[in-house]
Amino acid sequence: METRIFGKTGAKITLITMGGCGLGYVGQSEADKAVKLAMDHGINMIDVAPTYGNAEVRLNPWIEKYRNKFFLSEKTLKRKKNGAWRQLNKSLEKLGTSYFDLYQFHAVSSMEELDQILGENGAMEAFREAKETGLIKNIGITAHDDVRVLQKAIELSDDIDTVLLPVYVSALVNPNPVNDFKRILKITREKNIGVTAIKAISRGRWQGDANYNTWYEPLDNQELIDQAVWFTLSQEGVTTYSLPCDVRLWPLVLDAATRYEKLSNEEQKNAVKMARQNEFLPLFPK
Repeated sequence: METRIFGKTGAKITLITMGGCGLGYVGQSEADKAVKLAMDHGINMIDVAPTYGNAEVRLNPWIEKYRNKFFLSEKTLKRKKNGAWRQLNKSLEKLGTSYFDLYQFHAVSSMEELDQILGENGAMEAFREAKETGLIKNIGITAHDDVRVLQKAIELSDDIDTVLLPVYVSALVNPNPVNDFKRILKITREKNIGVTAIKAISRGRWQGDANYNTWYEPLDNQELIDQAVWFTLSQEGVTTYSLPCDVRLWPLVLDAATRYEKLSNEEQKNAVKMARQNEFLPLFPK
């Protein structure tokens, strides 16, 4: 699988990242099959979080055996220094590793949260100390519902090496400042910040009963997934796309990624037309 340089980290990352969320809600046997499938496709990055069910436990045997094969990315929802330190050490223990290649502020949704993180006794102090002592190699931040938080974080802190955000065709069905990924990608390109994309195969919020372990309704048709994944990976500045939170969807996404070719500007416009015709909707604003 094609690799791209993950911004300032300098790491060569595959187009697709193993999203730990999908592993957290299945048994060990099913998780093992999913991890093996991803590894068979050459995937070399894992993105996980303590909030992803049993994901850290499911990944532990794989990390202990293949640690040097993965760029390992972890997250925390803790916004204060002491809480971040405790969770960092707990996650290191659960995954059976002595360091993380990337540690991220998870799902920062407001400027107030960002102020907490960057302020006195904020989580950034713990992150900096952890980086100085080698427990983490790089610092990242993620946002889901308002990507403007990422822009502010990059403006306020030179410590940010990577960002994670929704980059998906549905956002362009009804553009809004809160989902303007193109603005963030312009800034990350200028500052050489690595980008992990999420939500590529989102059709919109669930309108009926959910039949996948995703909080949004995902595409599950190969042709539509092809267009959606290729659109996301064709956005300038995107390094990698993290697999969705249901391992049943992984084979479809991996199939699309193995056949990826960058979409032209005209083809990207056609993908947006496709999204409108199929009544895709942005996840945010609500």
